[in-house]
Amino acid sequence: MSTAFSDEHDGPGHEGTVVELPRLEPPPDLTINTLGTARITSPMAPLLDATRTTEHYINEHDRVLLDDTLTGISSRGVAPDQLPGMEPCGPRRKIFFDPAKTRAAIVTCGGLCPGLNDVIAGLVRTLTYHYRVRRVVGIRNGYQGFVARYGHDVVDLTPESVRDIATDGGTVLGTSRGPQDPEEIVDCLERLHVNILFVVGGDGSMRGAMQIARTIADRGLLIAVVGIPKTIDNDIPYIDQSFGFQTAFSLASDAIRAAQVEAKSTAGGVGLVKLMGRHSGFIACYAALARSGADAVLIPEVPFALDGEHGLLAHVRRRVSERGHAVVVVAEGAGQELLGGIDEDARDASGNARLHDIGPWLRRRIADHFSDAGIETSIRYIDPSYAIRSVPANPYDSVYCVRLSQAAVHAAMSGRTEMVVGRYRRRFVHIPMHVAVSRRNQVDPHGDLWMAVLESTGQPARFA
Repeated sequence: MSTAFSDEHDGPGHEGTVVELPRLEPPPDLTINTLGTARITSPMAPLLDATRTTEHYINEHDRVLLDDTLTGISSRGVAPDQLPGMEPCGPRRKIFFDPAKTRAAIVTCGGLCPGLNDVIAGLVRTLTYHYRVRRVVGIRNGYQGFVARYGHDVVDLTPESVRDIATDGGTVLGTSRGPQDPEEIVDCLERLHVNILFVVGGDGSMRGAMQIARTIADRGLLIAVVGIPKTIDNDIPYIDQSFGFQTAFSLASDAIRAAQVEAKSTAGGVGLVKLMGRHSGFIACYAALARSGADAVLIPEVPFALDGEHGLLAHVRRRVSERGHAVVVVAEGAGQELLGGIDEDARDASGNARLHDIGPWLRRRIADHFSDAGIETSIRYIDPSYAIRSVPANPYDSVYCVRLSQAAVHAAMSGRTEMVVGRYRRRFVHIPMHVAVSRRNQVDPHGDLWMAVLESTGQPARFA
C-alpha cells in the first residue's frame, strides 16, 4: 500500500493521520505505433474549420486518463502529465496517407454479432465522403479471402453498395474462423496495392492482425492495420462495452420473459435459459436485470454447487414451492468444473477451448432432482444464441458502430497501426492491439454489477 498524510484532525493523537491508498497494477504500455510523420493536410479541413468557432480536431498531446477516481490518480504518485492515459480518437490536422493514392480493405472474421454491417457501411462512407479515398474493397469470408487456394473474390465497396446493408443481420462480406498464413495475407495486400486494412473481429482475429502487422513491418511496407474489436460477450478489456452487446442482452431478456411465461403456465414449471458468455457473464447479468424475472443467474466467474441444502437445486425447488415456478439463467461457460473441466486440448477452429454443453446437462439434473423429491415439474429450455447473433443491431448499437468506424478511419488515415478503437470512460480512444488481447474483461464477483444481480434475483452470493 502507498501512503499519504492527512491534515484532518480526528481527535487527540490523530494529527497527521496516515491514509492508506490502494496499490494499483502497473499500467500497460499504451503507446500507439505509427507508420511515420503525418505531413498531409487533412481533406476534412473545410468541414472541421467551416465556422472557425469550434475546434473539432484532436489535440495530439491530450490523453484520456486510465484512472477516473481521486484515489486512483493519487496512488500513481506521479505528476499530472505522467499519469497513464490513452490517445483520444478523432480527426487529426495532418494525415499520413494521401487519399488520392490510398486503397483500403475491410475484412470481418469470427462469429456473427449484431452491428457488423453497420461497421462496414460506416467505414466505407467515412473513407469515401470525408477522406475521398478512391477505392475500398471487401475481403470475402474472413482471413480465408486473402489466400488464393480458397478462391474467394474481392468486392468493391461504395456508399451506394452499402447503403441498406445495416437493415440485415450478419455480414455482407461473409466470415470464417481459424488462422491463415500472415505471409500469404500480406502477399495479397501487396497485390491489391492496399494501404490500410481494417479488421473487424474478436481476440483471435486481433492476434491474427498483430501477426499481419508484424509481417508488414518485417517487409518494410507502409500498410496500416486497424481493428474494430467484436465480441458479443463484452469481454474486451479497457473498453466500456463492445458493439452488439446492448442488442444481445436486450434480445436475451426476451428469452427470459418467454421462459418465465412458460414456467408460470405449468404446474411446478421451471424455465431454463442458456445465454452466450464463454468466460464472461455480462449478457446473463444484464439480461436478468433488464427482465427481473430470474430466480438464479449462473456465470463463469462464480462457481456454484448443485447439491446440498445450500446448492442450486434446493434453491430452485424452494422457489417453485413458494411461487409455483422458477427461472434459471445460465451463461454457456458457467459450471464447466461440474462437467469435468475444460479440455484445453480440444479446440475449435478459432482456437477456443471447446466447452461442455451446460444447458441440457443442467436441465437433466433439475428434472432428476424434482423427480427424486416426488415433485411434479415441467422444464422449458431455451437457447436463443444463434437467433441473437444473427439479428441487425438496435438503434443504440447502430450509432455506436458508426462512431467506432469513423474513429477507425481517422486513426488509420493518420498513420496509426496495430491498434483498435473503443470507448473508455465514455470517450473514444486508441488502444494497442496487444493491450486489447492481454486479458478478458469479466464480471467482478465482488463488484456492483454482481451485487445488483443478487439483489434482483434474491439468490445467495454463492451456491455452496
